Amino acid sequence: MNEKTINEQYAYIYSLLEDRRLKEALIQLESLLWQCPDWDLRTRLEQLQTSYKYMLDYMRQGANDPERWNLYQKMLTDTWAIADQSRLLMLDNASSNYYHEVRRTPTSPDLANYGIKTILHILESFNDDLAVSGLLSDTKMDEVLKRHEDTLKFMFVRVWTNSAWTPQDEEEAQAMLASELLPGEDLCLFTSAVTLSLMESFDVRKIMWLLNAYSHSNVSVSQRALVGVMIIFHIYRNRLIFYPEILKRVDLMDEIPTFRKEVARVYHQMLLCQETEKIDKKMREEIIPEMLKSVSSMKNMRFDLEENDEENDDKNPDWEDTFEKSGLGDKLREMSELQLEGADVYMSTFAALKSYPFFREVQNWFYPFSKQHSSVLKALKKTGNKGNTVLDLILEAGIFSNSDKYSLFFTIHQLPQAQQDMMLSQLNEQQMNELMENSNSNPEMIKRLNESPGAISNQYLHDLYRFFKLSVRRQEFRDIFQDKLDFHNVPALDNILYWADVLFPIADFYISKERWEEAVEIYKELEEIGEFEGDDIADGYQKFGYVLQKTKQYEEAIQAYLKADTLKPDNIWNNRHLATCYRLTKNYRAALAYYKKVEEVAPEDANVIFYIGNCLAEMEQYEEALNYFFKLDFIKSNCVKAWRGIGWCSFISRKYEQAMKYYEKIIGQKPQAIDYMNAGHVAWVMGDIQKAVTFYGKAIIACESREHFLEMFHKDEEALLKQGVREEDIPLMLDLL
Repeated sequence: MNEKTINEQYAYIYSLLEDRRLKEALIQLESLLWQCPDWDLRTRLEQLQTSYKYMLDYMRQGANDPERWNLYQKMLTDTWAIADQSRLLMLDNASSNYYHEVRRTPTSPDLANYGIKTILHILESFNDDLAVSGLLSDTKMDEVLKRHEDTLKFMFVRVWTNSAWTPQDEEEAQAMLASELLPGEDLCLFTSAVTLSLMESFDVRKIMWLLNAYSHSNVSVSQRALVGVMIIFHIYRNRLIFYPEILKRVDLMDEIPTFRKEVARVYHQMLLCQETEKIDKKMREEIIPEMLKSVSSMKNMRFDLEENDEENDDKNPDWEDTFEKSGLGDKLREMSELQLEGADVYMSTFAALKSYPFFREVQNWFYPFSKQHSSVLKALKKTGNKGNTVLDLILEAGIFSNSDKYSLFFTIHQLPQAQQDMMLSQLNEQQMNELMENSNSNPEMIKRLNESPGAISNQYLHDLYRFFKLSVRRQEFRDIFQDKLDFHNVPALDNILYWADVLFPIADFYISKERWEEAVEIYKELEEIGEFEGDDIADGYQKFGYVLQKTKQYEEAIQAYLKADTLKPDNIWNNRHLATCYRLTKNYRAALAYYKKVEEVAPEDANVIFYIGNCLAEMEQYEEALNYFFKLDFIKSNCVKAWRGIGWCSFISRKYEQAMKYYEKIIGQKPQAIDYMNAGHVAWVMGDIQKAVTFYGKAIIACESREHFLEMFHKDEEALLKQGVREEDIPLMLDLL
């Protein structure tokens, strides 16, 4: 059985269990297990089948068993566990993924008995061993570092590929959390390994460990655990309800004062990570080219070449104007705002810097940046252990993720010293001053900011994003950032997140990123649970209407806008959007009423004047429509839209000379196919057949196909007949073309 078939059969069993179709699931699982070499799993399945058969028999006999439901739940979860293990064992023989490659490769005899407890003792001694080796020789230090990193790799792989912890494994993992000697970076790596292991296979014990790890005193460990919990809950969202112990545990955690706030923050940060590709594209195609273009244009500006004390601050005021007019100011502000928001603006910068040997090892993507890592120490030794103050400041600034810090460090240190200095000198004076000032004036505050839970979780999410997008093994992992992330609908998290103070900001985020469909879903859910209340309810309905309008749900948008209008009457923005939605649903009378309300406040608004004329024309009030189109032509010079309206209304009103005058003006500017066709209509009813044929011919050329022209033409047949064109002449005219 190949990998695809195994996964398909497992997915079918999974779906049956989700639907509580246990009998069918057991039959399918029995079929799957015929291909599995593990006799223990077959025995467990046979016991389950027997127990379930007895349960059904007792129920058929009318026996009353108060524990029946709990027993049924247990049978479901046991069936799931057998299915999980069956799938993994079969994939171990069929898949080429590194995960299964490791699982099917026998562990060497000297490492076979190395459990979590043994690994913990080795890691706890690292700092002392490193200190002693530093007093002896570089060779001894290298040995200690190699042993430490080999142990970390072994630990990571062992934890990651262990699909189901035993009670002993769980106990030893709890000792990792309790240890006061274990380096924080090592515990961070262990936490990431647990998360990746859960992504491969569900394990209640590991989930409980992550929930415990959230309470760890080390902020990096705590935040990694929280991110891991949310990812795992998302992946197994339909399975969590069968494990009441998990749901109860999360409910208890809700009593931790910071828990709800931090879950909501990570939710927002993960949504922001999904914007990285858009930001990356904007950086490459808009912001960076605009910066280069603007800097180039500024180089051509002429400044006073002579400077003295009186002229040092005597900058040309045109410089600032050019800076703003070029758009560079806006682009830099946009980039700064993205950074403040926590957006990943460095993905494009570091994407090409993940080819170092360091990143070929899976575990290195998750290890916090440390100058005690052998790869870092080796680079420092080449420079005589000389640090670079500027580089140190950058690495401590907290603006880069851990994997980006490694990339930056390796990139800088592979260059000659002169080039290193030149590269780092590209920081402008202001940036350098800020870094130096911050590090010198208030180092404790900077440290607190960089080590805050929000900064740590954001950095870790950026590390995860890079791993799922850039790792050479990325195809072997589920990219969580490609999923639809709606944590407020995930069991275990819904009680924490399904509240107005969480969901309204999420909806605002979706609006700001133009993710209209997702915003609509949030607002509909908020309305269903009655959360549209309070002082901002009118604004809420306006936003609800806006996203409905953006998704072309105009009737529903109208209802939302009307509710906002009831709460905040005569709001010009709301009236304008109501008018637009009514117009788009062809309710021109209602649209006109709201456009008139807007006109009272903004009588010179060109768009409002145009759409009032448009509504009047659609209602066949052509004389009044003409007045508005003439008004638009008066206040806005060379307004083709106004001419187009005047031309059509004049044609329908039998003012043919006036109609032809304005169509000829349009044709002299930027004509469309419809303009040539309408000019042809006017020429025809004026009796100038040759001119009509000429205009119609140009319309066909502009349409790029005769079929498109005919479709447009047939829509106007009724109007032509009303202007006196004979029906029998229409096919003749078309044959002239």
